[in-house]
Amino acid sequence: MIDFIRAHQLNIMLLLCGCCGIMVFLLAITRFLSRSRKIILMCMETVSFFLLWFDRMAYIYAGDVSRTGYLMVRLSNFLVFFLTSGTVFVFNFYLTDWLVTEGKMEKIPARMKIVTYISALGMLMAVISNFTGLYYYFDETNTYHRGSGFYIAYIFPIVGPIIQFTVIQQFRKIYSKVIYISLLLYIFVPIICGLAQIILYGISIVNMAMVAVSVSLYIFTYIDINDTVQRAHEIEIQNMKGEQVRMQKLFDQTAMAFVMAVEKKDDYSKGKAVRVAEYARKIAEMAGKDEDLCRKAYYAGLLHDVGLIGIPDSVIMSDTDPDKRNTEVMRQKPVIGREILSNITEFPFLGISAGSSHEKYDGSGYPEGLKGEQIPEIARIVGVADSYVTMTSKKRYRDAKPDFMVREAFVKDGGLAYDPKFANIMVKIIDEEGRKKKEVESRVIEKAIFCKEYRDQITNGIVIDKKVKRITFKVRSNLTGTEGFSSPSAILFDSFDGRVHRDQKNVDAYQYLEFAEFWFDENFITTGARKIVVDSSERHYDVPMEIRSDTDTLFEIVIGRYEDHLRVTLKTAALERTLIVALPDRTKTTYLSLTGENCDITEIAVSDAGSELTFGDIPRIADEISYINHIESDIENLQIDRTRSATTKGVEIGRRLKLCFHTMSLPGANLVWHCPYVVLFYSDDGKVNGPNYKEYALLKINGENEGSDEFSENRFVMKRTSEFPGWDDWKEINKRGLECEINIEKRGNQILTRTENLGIIIDNTTTITGDAGKVYAALTGDQVALTDIRIR
Repeated sequence: MIDFIRAHQLNIMLLLCGCCGIMVFLLAITRFLSRSRKIILMCMETVSFFLLWFDRMAYIYAGDVSRTGYLMVRLSNFLVFFLTSGTVFVFNFYLTDWLVTEGKMEKIPARMKIVTYISALGMLMAVISNFTGLYYYFDETNTYHRGSGFYIAYIFPIVGPIIQFTVIQQFRKIYSKVIYISLLLYIFVPIICGLAQIILYGISIVNMAMVAVSVSLYIFTYIDINDTVQRAHEIEIQNMKGEQVRMQKLFDQTAMAFVMAVEKKDDYSKGKAVRVAEYARKIAEMAGKDEDLCRKAYYAGLLHDVGLIGIPDSVIMSDTDPDKRNTEVMRQKPVIGREILSNITEFPFLGISAGSSHEKYDGSGYPEGLKGEQIPEIARIVGVADSYVTMTSKKRYRDAKPDFMVREAFVKDGGLAYDPKFANIMVKIIDEEGRKKKEVESRVIEKAIFCKEYRDQITNGIVIDKKVKRITFKVRSNLTGTEGFSSPSAILFDSFDGRVHRDQKNVDAYQYLEFAEFWFDENFITTGARKIVVDSSERHYDVPMEIRSDTDTLFEIVIGRYEDHLRVTLKTAALERTLIVALPDRTKTTYLSLTGENCDITEIAVSDAGSELTFGDIPRIADEISYINHIESDIENLQIDRTRSATTKGVEIGRRLKLCFHTMSLPGANLVWHCPYVVLFYSDDGKVNGPNYKEYALLKINGENEGSDEFSENRFVMKRTSEFPGWDDWKEINKRGLECEINIEKRGNQILTRTENLGIIIDNTTTITGDAGKVYAALTGDQVALTDIRIR
């Protein structure tokens, strides 16, 4: 390394001089430094430039005995020694500027003045040495030699910087990390090189080092400025974010003030706006919209009803159905809402959405009768969310509608009242929330009920299926005297919400059907069940059946179901009897609820009895009801009593596959999705839910797609043609029976499925992620009989 520097030091000096010149130019045009610091740095780079330039000249003219050589050698060596102390002198001004500017010092430390005197003395000694030969002298060949006082020249550029270092260290906090490092390099690199210079004669590593650190000082200053700008930018961004948060909070508070003003006009609307906003955002998210549009959907939903502020209270508070009110007045709500919200010019989507949220996809809405995609997208999203919340909320003129009725409304009106894409998403949300609700409700049953009058208290229903359940509870009479009847009873029933209903509106809405009620004293009532038979294994014990008010009596029910038959065993200390119950058919879900009269039923517990019923476990007391006693073709006939309760065998899809069959909805079917479904899947054995099961698509011929996206992507298109008879007729025709045809084509990892039935056209493209391999198709459905199934 030393040899390389010795061989190329003149070129290195020239390169460093060029760097200094460039630094002076850059400093001259720099705007990010204060004027005083810019001048000081320019002086430091200029001193460094001349220091190295004349050092280079001293080497070039060394040994040149010409008149020019004589003058240049003496001038160059003088200026090298003079400017060496001069760099310390100028650097002292640089440190002073930092102390005054960043350190806010009014009085500069005395040590800084001492350094000024020392560096000035060093420059004076260089002048004296020029005339006395103290530091150096020249021989007759005009060659430089060290003088007897050469090492005195090192005192000034070493002592001065060391004193400067003590000041830097004392006020360390005013310097950034980058500047601190640059100052340490500026002070100690030349000192270290100076010590090496003592033994390395003929190389100007001290001067080159001083120039190099002078250049680095500018570079580090520039880096520090960049860091400072970056920090300032980050602070500005944080301040802007803080301001945005404050503005967002103010906007939220203003929006909620509007919402509260609307809710004050109608107690039944409390909480509605927030629910609409949340569902609107969820629909937008599930539709794959970006975060900004999801946020807009939320606020549009929150403020969509603000136009109610301008509607008279007499109209809002009416107990009549909105369709029978003063419709012209109510139709002004979106117009008023748009006028109010259009004043919020920063968020124009609010007024647009409020003004169009009552438009219908088929053009039958108001106020402008917009159709299809003429309706702004956010308004279409809000329209779906608003309809769902409205239908599922209790109103002054009606109770909340059950989810299955709301689901059917979206299935029916997708493409008519609602954007079919967003209506389909709402159906998926209803299904998802329904599953979660069932999971919660299946685990929730009251631990106790306290009955006075007959059926004034009834537990939630317990689902009865093939897994035998044991229900235990304790009973105590709450009669105040000796007269009166006191006893628990159990009700067997079916309803969409798993609860017993007595009000006719709810009986109709939830399609409540009661099968039987039984007591523990050998009495039972048959209502909707086809038949009830007492099993011959009844046992009586020599203990009186008595419900007392001073002690608890333990009761136990063991119950299970296989297809359309139930086995119920009632146990008390006095009696054990088993009932066989024949249900109307296999389509009904069965629930059991506890109730009673003049008794407290406590410590209710439900547990699995540890067995599962299979064929033959329950003796049949009524003939099996079958709707598939017809001719069979390529695949066995199939009766599907409940959602996907049975499935045909899988048929491997080659290049093309056509499934033809006869379908008939069962007598109890009353919803549009009580129809055939087709499942596209893979499993090792070719059966639905078989080993390594992967479901790619589930298509319903009523125009629904419920396939999972875990193993595939589905591009689903449903259209209704002029042949579509309307949903009521569609359901009626399905009950009478019709022929269906499903065409399936496989193209690599894509499966194309097409079917057209009663004017409903379904085109679905299933793209399988990963290896397609074998793909199977199977038929299933809900409350439907499939016969004469042919493979083409």
